[in-house]
Amino acid sequence: MSAQITTRFAPSPTGMLHVGNIRTALLNWLLAKKHGGRFLLRIDDTDAARSREEHVAAIRADLAWLGLHPDGEERQSARFDVYEAAFQRLAAAGRLYRCYETSQELDLKRKVLLGRGLPPIYDRSALALSEADHAAKAAAGDAPHWRFLLDHETPITWHDGIRGPQHFDPRQMSDPVVRRADGSWLYMLPSAIDDAEMGVTDVLRGEDHVSNTATQVQMFAALGAQPPRFAHAALLTGTEGKLSKRLGSLGVDELRAEGIEPEALVALLARLGTSDPVDPALDAEALAASFDLARFGRAPARFDEADLTRVNAAIVHHLPFERVAHLLPEGMGAAAWEAIRPNLTQIGEVAEWWRVITGPVEAPAFDAETLAYLVEAARVAGGLDWAADPWSALTGALKETTGRKGKALFLPLRQALTGMDHGPDMKTLLPLIDKSEAVARLARG
Repeated sequence: MSAQITTRFAPSPTGMLHVGNIRTALLNWLLAKKHGGRFLLRIDDTDAARSREEHVAAIRADLAWLGLHPDGEERQSARFDVYEAAFQRLAAAGRLYRCYETSQELDLKRKVLLGRGLPPIYDRSALALSEADHAAKAAAGDAPHWRFLLDHETPITWHDGIRGPQHFDPRQMSDPVVRRADGSWLYMLPSAIDDAEMGVTDVLRGEDHVSNTATQVQMFAALGAQPPRFAHAALLTGTEGKLSKRLGSLGVDELRAEGIEPEALVALLARLGTSDPVDPALDAEALAASFDLARFGRAPARFDEADLTRVNAAIVHHLPFERVAHLLPEGMGAAAWEAIRPNLTQIGEVAEWWRVITGPVEAPAFDAETLAYLVEAARVAGGLDWAADPWSALTGALKETTGRKGKALFLPLRQALTGMDHGPDMKTLLPLIDKSEAVARLARG
């Protein structure tokens, strides 16, 4: 594969990115980085009525949060002159033609064809219109929409990077509308023009675009351009086996609010749909190095939020202090972070554990025997060197003086010191609690 590989992510700024969009962006980034190529962001904002600048800003912010930094950015709204020039060339070459049917008329035609057991494709009736007919339409105030004329004599084929050899019969396809009567553009022709002019070598997208690709293969030929390599990944499905409404709208903002780290989302989405296991230990660069389209299957890629939570916990357990320092409570240092992080599923939980260190804590009610044991523990703790493994020294001394061992030795100490039955390793946690505070907690029981 060429070292000059160029991929692109081309969202429409009509809403926020969701998990499926994020996966598409990530896979294109991984493919480009695998081969030392370029990853472009193209904002497909030809739909002026629905595009929003706040969504453009959110797309950029989401990619930055994920660490997917584009090597260049283009906006379709700045390229209308390019589309117009290509449009005029294609129209002059007879590859575009004017049509006037309303949506109701087209719907009726489709129903008639389906009733006859035929494919519901456009019948090309507009090709029979003469220039006089067009003039009459114009005089009546009817503006045309434009269709791309598929070449029925040339079968459409390409080798898909995931799906393998693909074959489409253009006679079984409708000539697609590429421009509306108001002059605005639909998706497919500007996208093909941009891919050709921007030097996009590889288009990796969801399998719902396969039929679009079949049409665009002929568009590239009509434009005199070499089509990019295409690969179509299986779509994400939820745990119930289909694309749920929640999965279809689950966005970066919501994931961030739930405490999901970008590393976790990248680790999971990079491997969904492949035969490779999800490995939280791999960073984005390592994932790029191991990226291989041949590892992707045709089966739906199952996205499970429970899996994301587990991966997130594994990621958090290994995050260095420098990565999280700005997110931690004031005064919390590296030693406290390293002691607490094995107990977290998300960074937001750290405040609760920090309160265990700084206090106050509420211990459970103890019986008289246990209270006496804790008073003895407070006495021993008061004489310890707090800089020299006080937990081992404390439990070792109490084992000798009280004869306690196992749960009877350790649990009351943990409960009195932390107010909890479980938590971080006390050997690392106890030195973080101020000595006088620890003695007071034990004496209080």
